[in-house]
Formats: sequence, structure tokens, C-alpha cells
Amino acid sequence: MDNQKLQPLPLGTSDFATLRLRNQIYVDKTALVYEIASKTEKFFLSRPRRFGKSLLVSTFESLFKYGLRDFKGLAIEKLWNDNGTYNVVRLDFSEAKNFQDFDDFVLRLNAVLTAAFKPLGFVYDQDATEPLSTQISSWLKTLPDNSLVLLIDEYDAPLTATLNNADLFNAVRVELSKFYATVKSNDAAVRFFFMTGITKFSKTSIFSELNHFTDLSLMPEFGSLLGYTHAEVEKYFSGYLNRAVGALGLSREQLVEKLTLHYDGFCFEKSAQQHVFSPWSLLKFFSYPANGFENYWYESGGKPTALLQYFQSRALKSPMNFDRENTVDLEELRASSDVDEISDVALLTQAGYLTIKAVEDDTAFVGYPNLEVTKSMAKLYMKLLLSGKTQVQVGAGGIAKLLVEADIEGIFDRINKLFLSLDYKSYPAKDEYAVKAIVQVYLACSGFDVQTENHNAFGRSDLEVHTGSSHWVFEFKYCREGQNSDRLLNEAIEQLKDHHYGEQAESDQLIRLALVFSEKERQFVKWAKV
Repeated sequence: MDNQKLQPLPLGTSDFATLRLRNQIYVDKTALVYEIASKTEKFFLSRPRRFGKSLLVSTFESLFKYGLRDFKGLAIEKLWNDNGTYNVVRLDFSEAKNFQDFDDFVLRLNAVLTAAFKPLGFVYDQDATEPLSTQISSWLKTLPDNSLVLLIDEYDAPLTATLNNADLFNAVRVELSKFYATVKSNDAAVRFFFMTGITKFSKTSIFSELNHFTDLSLMPEFGSLLGYTHAEVEKYFSGYLNRAVGALGLSREQLVEKLTLHYDGFCFEKSAQQHVFSPWSLLKFFSYPANGFENYWYESGGKPTALLQYFQSRALKSPMNFDRENTVDLEELRASSDVDEISDVALLTQAGYLTIKAVEDDTAFVGYPNLEVTKSMAKLYMKLLLSGKTQVQVGAGGIAKLLVEADIEGIFDRINKLFLSLDYKSYPAKDEYAVKAIVQVYLACSGFDVQTENHNAFGRSDLEVHTGSSHWVFEFKYCREGQNSDRLLNEAIEQLKDHHYGEQAESDQLIRLALVFSEKERQFVKWAKV
């Protein structure tokens, strides 16, 4: 299908008015926008990067600033009955996150605040003895009641930029608190307040009285406010689905199944019923479908930043935990936390690296949402295992090609090169569980669906990998000094046969391997195809 016949994609457009002017596809979320904007309240929404928070903030800005000017044909056009327009201040604190030290941060923050309030008549007197926050407070007191709409995007960007520097983090938090205190003390002027971020840090004044906020983050009613549902993808991107079908030679059903496997699976609400696609990844795919199902999360939401550096120093300490089932109390996701108190699992969930899979009582079971994020996490873990080196640098590259080609000897060689290159002091392969975890991380980097302890009626296999044309089953044995490796290999062979591992898989080719890892030699010393 010709690109010119398709309505343009909104890729990279975070301004609502511009998106509408360009006639780009807008997935109509305005019925939910109405549910929020029609109330005179203060709202907070937590979502990962690249999920459309800025576009949502811009949508509120257009609605309150220009009424229904940019909403022709959208759901809210028949719902909105507020004929007034408002003074709108929109702040994007990501503009103040790239600072060298505290003084530099204050300069950048003051510049952001001054530029945002100036169009409404505020004048910053640099020679005055009162600080900027006090001057803004005095100006806000001159405004009529319910006349100001305040929108804050990425409120926590300066804080996440300093996660690894406790002193600077606290100094930045105190400075931000001065502005938040100003907003709270001038509540009468505010008609509507909406703020976004990734997580909720306590001791920032704005969250010191949570009853003043309505936190939408875990509400089922707004679980699809950001991200695309299956129905929305079918409705708004049907032409792009057809184009991708032609480019990849798949059926429509096969395409949607693969898109779901790679880019869907995010759940942000406490009922664990609504799942959405990553909008950035889906739009990138639709832009260049012939490239296949590439990993866009790692290059955007998963790109190494200060937040990821924090994860690597804390949450990702042990690659052996790569596939471990995690739980987190819903209250921990709901409540604000101090940086020293927030759990790694809660922060990974809020940042989108883990997502809600199920909820029992007040406990959320969380895991990777899809293959794209799983692969991104595997890459981060692999960096730790190899002390920053790449698989290619240690001679372990090209594993995906070898799996597709069913080159068993090549796979055996690559895996051994990996183990011989490990930072063994930090990450020793000291038992079968550790060996399995390291191989899983390695194979997950290829982007394939890697499963451990896959159940059937006869038992649980160690590790299975589905490549599309073939299905691999690995059975590991750990040979300690003094044990007989041949006997262990035979045990693994018999286990694969007796337990019928992999036989339920729907694949053109089933390949089952028994492998024995030597504690002494720190590599696999025996293998056999069953």
C-alpha cells in the first residue's frame, strides 16, 4: 500500500495542536480526557517514558487554552460544555535535568519557571531580595479564583537525574519543594492541575498531603489512557497493518500475534485486566515494517540513563534474578516513597521494565511485559556479566543466527566462550541454577522467547527457546569435582526422553540438547542431541 494513501503517523509529535494540524493519526482518548478535565481537582499520573505523557499534557493545554478548537470530530466535542478559556502554564521539568551541579540546576529551573509564567504577565525581578518562588507566589495571589490551569510534565526528571548522588538529589528536592509549596499556598487561583512523572518521591512538598491529589496511576478507569489497546490498533492503524502484512509476508492474524508478543503486555492498573501496546515501539514498527520486529524500547525507554545506572547499581545486582517472579505491594506503587526506601521492584514497575501480571488481595505479581523489554533487560544483565564488553568482543556473537540454522556445535562453542569470558568473581556459575540463568540471559539477548521450567504432565524442563521454525529444549547438569560427567549426560538424556520435554510445542523442528557443565573447567564439557 502506498505510504501517501495512509494518514500520517504521529511519531515524535508531542504537541496536540500540531498533531491535529498535520492531520496525523490521533487515537481518540478524549472521552477519558473529559472525565478528568471536567473536574476541578489536582491529578497525578505515573507512566514510563515514551508512553505519551507529553502529548496528554498538551491535550489538556489545548482544551483549556482554546476550547474545542483542535477537537473537531473527537469524542469530547459532544461532552465538553465549558465555554470559557483559561490562563495555562505548562512546565516541562525535563528541560531542567541536564545540569552540572546544584547552582547550574537552580539557574536552569529558574529559567524554565520564568519562561512559563512570563506570557501571563509575570515579571521576575532579579534584583529583588525575594527569591523567584516568593515572587511567583505574590503574583499568583493577584489572579482571580479558578483562572489558572497548571500542567507539569516529568516533574521528577531532575530527581531521577541525580539518583546516584544522594547529596545533590536532596538539594534538588529541597529547591523543587519551594515551587511546589508556592503552588499549594495559592490553591484558590487554580482551576485545574495535572502532573506527570515516572515515580512519586516523598519529601517534595507536593506529595506531603496526598489527599489534595487524585492519583490516576493505578485506577482501572484510566488503565488505557496512555498506550494503545488491541481494538484501537485495529481501528486506527488498519492501513498500516495491511502494509506490514505485505512487507513481511504474514497473515493479518500472524502479524497481530507477533506485534502482541513484542510490543504489547503493559498493564498499569490494579485490576490487571487492561493491556496496552507501547505507542512508541508500535509507531516505529509501522514506520518501517520491512525491518521486522526490532527492539525500540532499549533505544528509547530503555536507553541507558541516570535511572538505568541506578538500576544497574541496585536492582540489577544479580543476573541470576533475571527470570525470578517478583511481587510488590500495591500500596508501595500507590504511595510516595523516599529514594532510600522505594524498592527496586516498585521502581522497575513504575519505569515500565516490569508490569502488573496479576493481583491477589493487595499484592501485585509483576514481570516483563513483552519480548522487547525482556531483550532489553537481558542486554543490561549481559553488560554486567561481561563487565561492559559485548558478546562479539568475547567471541560469543551471532547466537541468533546459529539457533535459526540449528548449528548445534556452533551454539555449544559460543556458549562456552561466553562462560569463559564472565566476570567469574562477581558472577560465579556455582550451581545448575546459575548456569541456567546465565544461558537464559544470553539467549534472551537474541530476542527469542526463552522460557525456564516449562511445565508438562511429566515434569519441568530447564530451558526452552522458540525461534519460529524450530523449538529448542536444553537440559542442564552441573558436574562438581569428583562426579562423572558421562553419567550426568546420560541422566539428562533419559530425563529429556522420559519427560517428553518439548513434544507439545508446535514447530517444524524439535531440537533437544543434554549438556553437562563442569565446575572445574567453568564451561560445558559434554553435550548430546536427543
